[in-house]
Amino acid sequence: MRTIAAVAVPLFWSNAVLPRLRLGIRGRTAANAGFATAYAVALRAEPGRWSKSGVRCGLLAASVVVAGYAAALAVPSLRWQLAELAERGPAVSTQEWVAVHIPLGTVYSEELVFRGTLDPMLDRLFGPRAGALVGATTFGLWHITPARAVGDSVPATVAVTTAGGLVFGLLRRRTAGTAAPALLHLAMNAGGAIAPRLARHFPGSARAMRVARSDLGTTVDEFATPASDIPRAR
Repeated sequence: MRTIAAVAVPLFWSNAVLPRLRLGIRGRTAANAGFATAYAVALRAEPGRWSKSGVRCGLLAASVVVAGYAAALAVPSLRWQLAELAERGPAVSTQEWVAVHIPLGTVYSEELVFRGTLDPMLDRLFGPRAGALVGATTFGLWHITPARAVGDSVPATVAVTTAGGLVFGLLRRRTAGTAAPALLHLAMNAGGAIAPRLARHFPGSARAMRVARSDLGTTVDEFATPASDIPRAR
């Protein structure tokens, strides 16, 4: 019963409770962090220690992600796609998004709930292989409502975030702590916030987007994604 509750409560929070609170991004960040802390305390989390090897492993994984974003910015066709994603950021500055909401509302909250609390519990109960699969799947299902809010494909989002959960979980198991998955998670989300904005500053990117938008009867400045201030955890 305790394990069923440990799996069900995060899903209920992310997909039912938090959306109904109708909070702005700052309120959601505070609410997510508060929920994660309460969840971890209630279930006696075992997040592990931030060891040097864990930090090194996390930085190495993060560097691969950064290199991937840099490569995408260097390729014009990929840079165009990144520039379009800049439209979908939350209604705060990029600096605030990257410095506060991603580290606290996404990385801290999700790593504490999943890699710090749920995964160790599932490993003890089912073993590392089955535990990894159940934990990663729960992490994927956590993203159903955020995907719907921004118009993304729910099955695709769940599949991608489940795969991400498997990678994060593997890093936690290999390093016996949450430092490595947290650093990788931070690099992925922060890169996803910064790279699209960098792409729009390349010569021709902004002009090309304005032309494309005008062909559709609108402009870059007038374009707004519904509920675009909902933070997207990846």
